[in-house]
Amino acid sequence: MRAARAEVDLEAIAHNVRVLRELVAPAELCAVVKADGYGHGAIAVGQAAFEAGAAWLGVALVEEGAVLRKAGIDAPILLLSQPRTTDIAAAVRYGLQLTLYSSGGIEAAAEAARAVGVVAPVHLKVNTGMNRVGAEPDDIATLAKDIARRRELELVALWTHCAVADEPGNPFTDEQLERFERVGAELDAAGIAPRMRHAANTAAAIDHPRSRYDLVRAGIGIYGISPAPALDGRVDLHPALTLGAEVSMVRRVAAGERISYGLRHRFSRDTVVATVPIGYADGVPRRLSLVGGEVLVAGRRRPMVGVVTMDQLMVDCGDDPIAVGDDVVLLGRQGDEVITAAEWAAPLETIAYEIVCGIGSRVPRRYRP
Repeated sequence: MRAARAEVDLEAIAHNVRVLRELVAPAELCAVVKADGYGHGAIAVGQAAFEAGAAWLGVALVEEGAVLRKAGIDAPILLLSQPRTTDIAAAVRYGLQLTLYSSGGIEAAAEAARAVGVVAPVHLKVNTGMNRVGAEPDDIATLAKDIARRRELELVALWTHCAVADEPGNPFTDEQLERFERVGAELDAAGIAPRMRHAANTAAAIDHPRSRYDLVRAGIGIYGISPAPALDGRVDLHPALTLGAEVSMVRRVAAGERISYGLRHRFSRDTVVATVPIGYADGVPRRLSLVGGEVLVAGRRRPMVGVVTMDQLMVDCGDDPIAVGDDVVLLGRQGDEVITAAEWAAPLETIAYEIVCGIGSRVPRRYRP
């Protein structure tokens, strides 16, 4: 077993689910576990979330839904994008709830459901301004009627996705919700009434109560990470992941010596350098050491030095008595100090989502309790 590890606190996942479920009630909660549970492990997180009260799970790919089904998870699983028409039959066989937004997708779903002998539940997605996927508002009524006339399909929901909900005060979220509600009213007038409507992600659920409707698709929040710095502290979220390793080598380096590829860092004094066996192949960004990245060793923050390499990184430990085998925390808590995914993200000009999703599969996941 590698000295590097990602520890996932499943009680923290359960806590976050309970907090978010209480926040959005009476709407139901969909725990989004795509991208292997944002790097935390989809099966373990999905089971913990469902047991804590999430009514749904959400995935991006048919393959992700299949993994959950094969693990014995029988919760409703929402496929968040329309798959290729050739993959729709597999989605139906695995009992996934399809997102659709094209006539070709509707036809393929009906054929697949007919072949299996089931009524396939579908969610019709409308593009309200994010311009990524979804049908245009003017096309929704036609598509909804096409679904409604097919006995093999059940129109479960109308939904959309918010583009700037993590920017409090940005008026575009309200514009999107107004467009969404107009489309819903058009369906009502046409006598088509999906039993659910949903629009909110974690950020919208926190900052836009109007967006909660019947279901909230919570992703980053269930992992204990705020969707944006502007929303920090608005909900009591507990980070679930600790990324750690052990010191693999210790050496004394003289003043004037340099380190790592490119020899970009020169030591101004004699110092103790600890090598840690984790690198950019594991999800530690190569540039992190060049923009002030730190780790925790013996309860103190220590700067990374030199560029992060594929499998290892180096840490300046000053004159402290560091030894091989000492515990290193890259993300998480050690003693009174904490390093968060958001702390990594800010100087790298990215978001905490990318940090946790980037933790590689070769880092073993350990679960507690």
